[in-house]
Amino acid sequence: MQFKNVFLGRRSFRKYKKKEVPISLVGEIIDLARYAPSSGNLQSWRFVVVTDQDKRNQIAEASMQQQWMSEAPVHIVVCNDYEDVKKHYGKLGKMYSIQNCANVAFALSLIAYDQGLGSCWVGAFDNEAVQRIL
Repeated sequence: MQFKNVFLGRRSFRKYKKKEVPISLVGEIIDLARYAPSSGNLQSWRFVVVTDQDKRNQIAEASMQQQWMSEAPVHIVVCNDYEDVKKHYGKLGKMYSIQNCANVAFALSLIAYDQGLGSCWVGAFDNEAVQRIL
């Protein structure tokens, strides 16, 4: 697929088919996404892949009760490890690490679309609740 088609075709999907996504495909998507640019190439992100239905339900609940999320067969949770970025960039490090994670999340959505999968970036969630769930 040409990049222009991927960029223009990507949408935020909130309805999903009841089909399993092979974990090998999830791994391939994550492997490609890690090439997203990051400040100082520090790659301050960490990924947690969630396939367990109960955990997906809990994450949906902790995400402002967005129940449609639990229909997605896989959640890729992008976690921010900003300490290393703060060491390099001081007080701006936390903001840079958030930008890094936003960048890799967008890359994940583009790559997923290129692989024939729908996705939706979710930014509204209770951070502490999601941490407890994971």
